[in-house]
Amino acid sequence: MKLLIISGRSGSGKSTALNMLEDHGYYCIDNLPASLLPSLAQRVASQSAEPPRVAVSIDARNIPADLKQVPQIIEQLKESGIKTEIIFLDASSPTLIKRFSESRRKHPLTTDRIGLRQAINMETELLEQIALLASLSIDTSNMSLHQLRESIKTRVVERDDSGLALLFESFGYKYGVPIDADIVYDVRCLPNPYWEKSLRPLTGTDQAVVDWLQTQPDVQTMYEDLCAYLDKWLPRFEQNNRSYMTVAIGCTGGQHRSVYLSERLREHFAARVRNVQVMHRELLKREGAHAK
Repeated sequence: MKLLIISGRSGSGKSTALNMLEDHGYYCIDNLPASLLPSLAQRVASQSAEPPRVAVSIDARNIPADLKQVPQIIEQLKESGIKTEIIFLDASSPTLIKRFSESRRKHPLTTDRIGLRQAINMETELLEQIALLASLSIDTSNMSLHQLRESIKTRVVERDDSGLALLFESFGYKYGVPIDADIVYDVRCLPNPYWEKSLRPLTGTDQAVVDWLQTQPDVQTMYEDLCAYLDKWLPRFEQNNRSYMTVAIGCTGGQHRSVYLSERLREHFAARVRNVQVMHRELLKREGAHAK
């Protein structure tokens, strides 16, 4: 059987992820005590003729003593032959505070003496061990609910269990490095289309920008070097039982160079890796702003 553990700080989108998995045939349970995971897995496996898919949410609402035992519980499950993965969702603390303020929901750790900001910090400590064990971490700070559902669908539901799921994510350094990146490349040294007035409002997906960047020798050299490194080392990561890999490409604003290179890398690896996705973080923000 396949067991997914959905975890993360409150307000990061765990319910949305769990609902998405349920829509695609997973048997889902919210806030199951972690100590009951082995019993649940054995029970479900014994009652199903086909390998079942189960998703369980475990977070700060769980029994504190159980949370401390999660690493041992995961090891126990794997030793019994149950394929187990942890999907950890998170967002920046300011984003979580804003979400709670807008929804007027109560954080599970707040009390008369513990405010929202303190509760969020406490939650970080409680879930630290689970976060370190995660097969996949997703930063939902700049995602709409639709974008999060699509990410779970393409990266988790549709992933071939036998291979690596690879994501190329473009971003702008002026807005911070993605917290869910496994490998980060800085391409700010490359010629910048921003200084060409006709190209400034466009993005790295527009043909005019693509044509301009393809005339720059340094851009081609950077692309070839990134391909060479990843061609060599991605198989090693996969041999080390890595299920997910996020490669972040950053330029100043996340609009031109990083977008262009992320797209080219996706095209290059599409013939080598079964599940390859691309996400442009800053462009998603713009789409979200336009939707509002």
